Amino acid sequence: MRRLWNFSSPSESEQRFRAALAGARGDLRLELETQIARTYSLRKRFDDAHKLLDEIEPRLQDAGLKPRLRYLLERGRTFNSSGDKARGDEEDLAIDAAHMVAIVEGGEKALQWNLMALPLATGAKDVAARLWKAPLLNNIGYELKVLGRYDEALGYFQQALVAYEERGDKDTIRVAQWMIANTLRMLGKFDAALAIQLRLEKEFAADGRVDVHVLEEIAELYESLGDRAKARSYSRRAAEQLGKGG
Repeated sequence: MRRLWNFSSPSESEQRFRAALAGARGDLRLELETQIARTYSLRKRFDDAHKLLDEIEPRLQDAGLKPRLRYLLERGRTFNSSGDKARGDEEDLAIDAAHMVAIVEGGEKALQWNLMALPLATGAKDVAARLWKAPLLNNIGYELKVLGRYDEALGYFQQALVAYEERGDKDTIRVAQWMIANTLRMLGKFDAALAIQLRLEKEFAADGRVDVHVLEEIAELYESLGDRAKARSYSRRAAEQLGKGG
């Protein structure tokens, strides 16, 4: 689908999608039509986009997962781009749909679905839809990390941290900091990673808590830095914590 897109020329993209429709059936045809609707939305032809999506909607009953999700995503995008504040529930549903298909797909495809959903969350009018920004940034970072693209992953994890800080939830902020430190370790930046993990250890201790994932990372970092005594100490503590159930 992405190969047919020329985002600098939605009209050219429409022609490509219509040409592809000639031999398309079933789910593929529905997917192509959702992308034609998107070309309308990009050209501010919002009524045309909604009209086409209205025509697609009743045909989704017997369709598979992908056309359903593309329909939801494009419907949400069209409401968002047209400034329709009354349809925030569709924004949230569309983002949730893209998030779910990303989980199903995994890897490079998951990355693409999350990247498609991110602008919708960032520009959403609905508060619930905007809350997707932080987890989407985190998920993009995670998929990039799995793909071994650590520098790119780090950038998204740092953006996720800012987004989680805006939400003010202490636990998710700490998860975001952990992800940054873990990625720094992957990049060989052991001292920077260790500083973050040791700070997290202290923060959890101040709350009367122990996080086994932090202990495991500290053990890995001390091992990488050549301090095997501390590495063994933290490994033992992590094992003891796991034995306690967490």
